[in-house]
Amino acid sequence: MAIFSVYVVNKAGGLIYQWDSYSPRAEAEKTFSYPLDLLLKLHDERVLVAFGQRDGIRVGHAVLAINGMDVNGKYTADGKEVLEYLGNSANYPVSIRFGRPRLTSNEKLMLASMFHSLFAIGSQLSPEQGSSGIEMLETDTFKLHCFQTLTGIKFVVLADPRQAGIDSLLRKIYEIYSDFALKNPFYSLEMPIRCELFDQNLKLALEVAEKAGTFGPGS
Repeated sequence: MAIFSVYVVNKAGGLIYQWDSYSPRAEAEKTFSYPLDLLLKLHDERVLVAFGQRDGIRVGHAVLAINGMDVNGKYTADGKEVLEYLGNSANYPVSIRFGRPRLTSNEKLMLASMFHSLFAIGSQLSPEQGSSGIEMLETDTFKLHCFQTLTGIKFVVLADPRQAGIDSLLRKIYEIYSDFALKNPFYSLEMPIRCELFDQNLKLALEVAEKAGTFGPGS
């Protein structure tokens, strides 16, 4: 069981904190000779597999690393263009690691804003007044849990579907936010949370949740 991500969204829909521990499970690394028997294309500043599924490599997977060095978008760690590098026979044999594209910071900001809007739509669609909005979304690989405070701050946790105690964890994160962000004299409301004590206590709470699955009786 695992907790993949934690997001804090302010009442305007802005992402003010995010923490990720999730490394894509479906990664495949293979050594290739020239010419490369996969068709790669550039899409949204990433180099993706367009054709040639094999050995765990799927269409849509991104190039994550070349010869053990991480790839940043369409560039290698030392600033070379990935497609240009892989088009040069002098660079072969080459080891390439593929996997699901990682979300960029801008994409996380956009998704936080989209979830904020969906949350509001969910509340408006309720046949009863005073709906709490979206509390959980479930897929086959993870569950999204959300707790909104009375002031409109949303705490969102993405976790393994089997992970227990998430409701208590959400309230624990709210408690940590109150103690180490709101009581920090240098913190401004609605702004990004940059507080070492908040980070430390959040990580400790996540470790406890993953090991115990709960925060006390009735969780």
